[in-house]
Amino acid sequence: MADQVKYTQKLKGKKVLVIGGSSGIGFSVAEALVENGVTVIVSSSNPSRVEQTVAKLQKAYPSSASRVSGHACNLGDEEKLEANIVELLEKTGKCDHIVHTAGDSLAQMPLAEIDLSKIKQAGMVRFFSTLLLGKHAPKYLTGGRESSIILTTGGVSERPIPDWVVVNGYATGLHGVCRGLALDLKPIRVNLVSPGAVNTELWANAGMSAEQAKGMFQAFESKMPTGKVPGPEDLAEAYLYLMKDNNITGTVISSNGGHYLV
Repeated sequence: MADQVKYTQKLKGKKVLVIGGSSGIGFSVAEALVENGVTVIVSSSNPSRVEQTVAKLQKAYPSSASRVSGHACNLGDEEKLEANIVELLEKTGKCDHIVHTAGDSLAQMPLAEIDLSKIKQAGMVRFFSTLLLGKHAPKYLTGGRESSIILTTGGVSERPIPDWVVVNGYATGLHGVCRGLALDLKPIRVNLVSPGAVNTELWANAGMSAEQAKGMFQAFESKMPTGKVPGPEDLAEAYLYLMKDNNITGTVISSNGGHYLV
């Protein structure tokens, strides 16, 4: 007689779209989903990176190659943003969950240097796209409390950093977007992950050298109760949990190594 399978295969057979799945946290989420028996569609703005990511996942999981695909979607184009999101959802078709980890270069800048155009562009990928995703996603989700949208903010939303006022505004605003969408889209669930410092390509993309990143991580680790800046594979667990728990919505999961305690 076979054992019951009540907890370990909750995601098996599901279909998940990972927007921003070509690198960093999004890529680790995609890996974790494949390992959990999920059909995964990865998306990012660069078509070649999408192709490379699909190939990388298929090579790592050859027995699951047929369950991995991808589509490019540019979230940085203001004029075409809504149309691009709808096109992506049309290509994806019905799915059970949508994960949004997409981001561009962090727009840290002194207050004296900001203007309206910089403010708008800084929020295009990380903020405005989430609202338009919330507008259109319900049509493409299987629905009910077993479906969800998971958004991503950052630790700056909980602990501000000098010269990050624009990023801080959008990051904090995503807490409100999460709660508002959880009400507007019910019973579809909407949640938010707030990572602290994570060792990903983000820092190099922001112009930080490997040596500078190493020094920053060491400074964090000297204070963090866990003593370690995590890799994206640690953060992936938060997204899996939010998909599995059909009772959680409008909630923020803050994974920061206890950094905010000190």
